[in-house]
Amino acid sequence: MRRWYYTPNPNIYKQSPVSRPGSIENISEPTVIDRSQHPISRANISPNALKVLYRLKDAGYQGHLVGGGVRDLLLGREPKDFDVGTDAHPDDVRKLFRNCRLIGRRFRLAHVMFGREIIEVATFRALQEVDADNGERHIDDEGRIVRDNVYGTIGEDAYRRDFTVNALYYNIKDFSVIDYVGGMEDLKAGLLRLIGDPEERYREDPVRMLRAVRFATKLGFRIHPDSERPIMELASLLADIPPARLFDEMLKLFMGGCALGSFEALRHYNLFGQLFPLTEQSLTHEEEHFPLTLINRGMENTDARIQQGKPVTPAFLFALFLWEPVRERARQLEAEGQHPAQALQHAGSQIISEQARVMAVPKRYSLPMREIWMLQLRLERKGGKRSLRVLGHPRFRAAYDFLLLRAEAGEVEQELGEWWTQFQEMHPEQREQEVTKTRPPRKRRRRRPRRRSGKEST
Repeated sequence: MRRWYYTPNPNIYKQSPVSRPGSIENISEPTVIDRSQHPISRANISPNALKVLYRLKDAGYQGHLVGGGVRDLLLGREPKDFDVGTDAHPDDVRKLFRNCRLIGRRFRLAHVMFGREIIEVATFRALQEVDADNGERHIDDEGRIVRDNVYGTIGEDAYRRDFTVNALYYNIKDFSVIDYVGGMEDLKAGLLRLIGDPEERYREDPVRMLRAVRFATKLGFRIHPDSERPIMELASLLADIPPARLFDEMLKLFMGGCALGSFEALRHYNLFGQLFPLTEQSLTHEEEHFPLTLINRGMENTDARIQQGKPVTPAFLFALFLWEPVRERARQLEAEGQHPAQALQHAGSQIISEQARVMAVPKRYSLPMREIWMLQLRLERKGGKRSLRVLGHPRFRAAYDFLLLRAEAGEVEQELGEWWTQFQEMHPEQREQEVTKTRPPRKRRRRRPRRRSGKEST
């Protein structure tokens, strides 16, 4: 990581924080960090993001990189994407870029598209309250902002952002970094701090609690005590978040290379149960560290695959999180007289349906989940011609990986996983010999006694 030298402003925290949206009196002059005191180079910024910034500037508008892109560049990390803040309104942005589309009702945004890369352009948000009759800002009875398209200055926009480290602006005019809220100091201290009153900011948008966990885990930062304190008390507010939005946040938490840390932190703050209530219930009565061990191993496996550049599918993660609730429900249905395969199938459908009330499970993921679960029954029986058919199943690899995790967690015998590992590596002729050798014993059917005819009975 490149060493950089920034001289902090000792008076930055002597400023009175803005405790609630609606007050602009306490917005002071920002700290401006010139090019010589920070490591951001245009060479590390997406050429498409630079195109957007320069076109806004040439048209007479302000154009700044803002958010995670600036934060990651300052930390020596490669940003995943680049966001732009501007005083140009969405319609103005659309006029400047033919490759632009406007999205969102809650927050009106402009997406400038360059092939697969999207540069998100957001107009600076205002702080002051606006009469509800104008239809621009709506806050519900719980304090949540359900719509906000009231535009303001860059200073107001900074105080509207969530965390100080995400409220740093890179100015394309002079290549400086603009800091209104002490984000540079928090960045150097490895501190994640909410801007304003934490409880109010969480009530505005409860998803910020999940973002706090994600950023802290991803960056290796600690959450400031004031920002940490309300989380457990307010965790239940996530129940009012649309299931589709929670699904998106789940992907960011568990598919960013920090799945294990995210899982542990979510449980620590009582947030995991808001996302996966059935799983959390199963974890409260674990036996010999199961199913906790299974999930931990699954998270470690997910992180390793991401670091190695291997694909990870949400279907596998959902199958992992919901396996124990499905297993418990299947046992109940078996006790009621259902066949094991039928019980597992019905249990899977029921659990997915219940989970979908909390977090959306798109059909493109729920179907593979069910196949992974159903294949476990077939994988638990080694040998016979069925083994060859299982090997050719489209979901075999995912189901096999799932079986290995179960073996590592002690749910099934290690020998079972080893047999399937060796079976895959065999030459086709060897496989034929193996299935004959290990053919499971056939169950004899009981023949029903023939009914005697009337003549015979007499």
